Amino acid sequence: MQDERTQTARLLNQWHRGDRDALDQLVQENADWIENRVRHRLGGLLRARGETVDYVQEVMVEVLRYAPRFVVSDRQRFRAMLARMVENVLRDEVDRHKALRRDPRREQPIPTDSVLRLDSGRHRVAPPSEHAMRAEGEAWIRLALELIEPEDRKVILLREHEGLSFAEVGEALGIQENTARMRFQRALPRLMKKVESLRRAGDEAFL
Repeated sequence: MQDERTQTARLLNQWHRGDRDALDQLVQENADWIENRVRHRLGGLLRARGETVDYVQEVMVEVLRYAPRFVVSDRQRFRAMLARMVENVLRDEVDRHKALRRDPRREQPIPTDSVLRLDSGRHRVAPPSEHAMRAEGEAWIRLALELIEPEDRKVILLREHEGLSFAEVGEALGIQENTARMRFQRALPRLMKKVESLRRAGDEAFL
C-alpha cells in the first residue's frame, strides 16, 4: 500500500534525474485516464477543427519534458494536473501556436532544474542564492500558467510571451483592444492565486 501511495513521486523523482524508463512508466500508467479525460472535455472541439486526440501520449511526453519539474505523490492529482496541461497544448495546436514553446532557456539539463514539491508540508527550504530564488519563482509561475483557465492563459501568453500590444492581442482573440487589456488585468491576479494554491498544495490547484 505504501508503495502505491509513493509510486508517482518516486517515478517523477527518477525522471527528473534523467531516467527515461520512469518517464515511460508514468505515461503508460496514466495515458488511458488522461486520454479519456481529454476526449470527454475536448472531443467536440478537436473534431470540429479536424484535430485528433490520438497522440495524447506524445503530448504527455512533451509536457513532462518541457514543463517545470514538479513532484506530487497523489496519482489523481498528478493525472488532473497533466490532463489540464495536455488540454492546453491541444487547444494551442488548434489555435496554431505552441503551449510549451521551444525556448532554449527552458530546456535546461534535467538535474539542474528546480523541482517544485506539491505535497503539503514537503516544500524544501528556500534556495540559498537570489538567482536560485528568482528561478524557482519563475518556475512556479510557469507551472501555474499551464493550469489556469484557457482564456486567462491565452491572453497572458499573447501579451507576455508573444510580446503583442493590446491591439494585437485583441485582434488575435477577436475582441476590442480595451477588452483585451481588461481581460489581461483580470487574468494576472488569477494566475497569482493559482501560484499560491500550488504552493499550499490545495486541491483547487489540481482542477
